[in-house]
Amino acid sequence: MHSLEIHTRNRSELRAVTSQLAALVAAQGWRSGALLVYCPHTTAGLTVNENADPDVVRDFLVGLEAAFPDHPSFRHREGHSPAHLKSSCVGVSETVIVRNGRPFLGTWKGIYLCEFDGPRSLRFQVRVLKLAKAFEEFS
Repeated sequence: MHSLEIHTRNRSELRAVTSQLAALVAAQGWRSGALLVYCPHTTAGLTVNENADPDVVRDFLVGLEAAFPDHPSFRHREGHSPAHLKSSCVGVSETVIVRNGRPFLGTWKGIYLCEFDGPRSLRFQVRVLKLAKAFEEFS
């Protein structure tokens, strides 16, 4: 298992991590398999989404803020209940096919680390799962 660290700058942000993951896949010589990316933080997450238009990221964050605003009836003492809700909604892991030594994504897709309680340093885990020979033709 490998880990990558990202430093966030804002309370909420999406940080593209596709290039870091592609570099790790290449450096490790992983040719095929399933790339498992996991974020162990309770107020952060991972998602795959469009990476061509920066307005998609902005709209994503605006939508989550509208869906999960801070609410006076929240009881969590640390004050980041909306961040926990966003993390649970987005999810904390992604699985992407590795094909020909690269993460296999759609034309406009990228992998994002989602920060909901920053700024801070986030460490997430990466592992490639080898596929059985019979399944390699599908990757």
